[in-house]
Amino acid sequence: MPKITFMGAGSTVFARNVLGDCMCTPALRDSEIALYDIDQKRLQESEIILGAINQNTNEGRAAIKTYLGPENRREALRGADFVVNAIQVGGYDPCTITDFEIPKKYGLRQTIGDTLGIGGIMRALRTIPVLQDFADDMDAVCPGAWFLNYTNPMAMLSGYMQRYTDIKTVGLCHSVQVCSDHLLKDLGMENVLEGRKELIAGINHMAWLLEIYDKNGNDLYPEIKKRALEKNRNEKHKDMVRYEYIHHLGYYCTESSEHNAEYNPWFIKSRCPELIDAYNIPLDEYPRRCIEQIEGWEKEKNDILKDGKVTHERSKEYASYIMEAMVTNNPYKIGGNVLNEGLITNLPADACVEVPCLIDNMGVHPCKIGRLPVQLAAMNMTNIGTQLMTIEAAVTKKREAIYQAALLDPHTAGELSVDEIVAMCDELIDAHGEYMKAYR
Repeated sequence: MPKITFMGAGSTVFARNVLGDCMCTPALRDSEIALYDIDQKRLQESEIILGAINQNTNEGRAAIKTYLGPENRREALRGADFVVNAIQVGGYDPCTITDFEIPKKYGLRQTIGDTLGIGGIMRALRTIPVLQDFADDMDAVCPGAWFLNYTNPMAMLSGYMQRYTDIKTVGLCHSVQVCSDHLLKDLGMENVLEGRKELIAGINHMAWLLEIYDKNGNDLYPEIKKRALEKNRNEKHKDMVRYEYIHHLGYYCTESSEHNAEYNPWFIKSRCPELIDAYNIPLDEYPRRCIEQIEGWEKEKNDILKDGKVTHERSKEYASYIMEAMVTNNPYKIGGNVLNEGLITNLPADACVEVPCLIDNMGVHPCKIGRLPVQLAAMNMTNIGTQLMTIEAAVTKKREAIYQAALLDPHTAGELSVDEIVAMCDELIDAHGEYMKAYR
């Protein structure tokens, strides 16, 4: 039976979803599960809750063991077939708070700050050294394992692993599998959900719904465009930014409007504050979610631990389906983040792209897409420049590469001058202390 190692197992809710999925999968039910984290309290909570799922849903068939701290990391990884990564280096406090509050002093506002922008840059730079440590350990004790990365910034972290380590890596997001489902439901087109056909490709959080047809082969985009325009003009709702993409770029993209509001220079503008309300943009959304999740988790944890009756039903997360396909050789299709290398011909070869991938017992097989429509490739390129420069900074340890990554970011450059961007980067590097010691 396979061994599954979960890095960042103190992310209890997510660990419960992914590993609970594995316990609901016949081919994975008898797995050895290694839980690794650096936070003892959260690790113990995850062990208790996953143990309850194992007993209540899986007849106790999985063997679950915990590993605390870097000194035990290599043992957690030893002999693993699959390594699921869900770490958050620096956590909400102090690092996420710092990533939001210092830019705010310069007039730079963010919504999520985990994928692009100055928040995404800083998050990548403090995470990549840890991933390199993981890669070194995996080379030593499980060199054939697949690294399933869920940690953001997805394209920067997965791209680093794919270009600068020998670890077999695929990046996984939640947005591809629910993209058209949410769109059609929000537009009142539930009647065409069943049997629909679609093609999605681009980059993480900005992959494009390139084609969508109903079960009879009818193109759904004309009706989608009509309804999206009407909805954006007649009511305020949560997805206004992406509906503007449909109107002006011709296509819908995978990740939410609160994310995409900060991936371009159009919507969060200090000189046009009225746009925030007009497009219903939730500034400081990620810190707010962190606080709510921390409070919500405490209540949920107490309820679970009170009676131990927690159960689980398999979710839509890709991880268990990937493992199942590799173990059983029953093919499965995902939207995966992989090194481009000609898959999308008008994006750089060393970019990390999100494309359909077939999974079987030989691994991950990405599908060639060809050219994206020019305007979509151009939009992706505004993000790819910052992604590639951030990886360059992590590899070279050059402070000026951090400046260049920030200078290329469309939202940052749309708000701040060159001198302001450099000063902000310097202040963030200093504030992050040991996490950024290589850049001093």
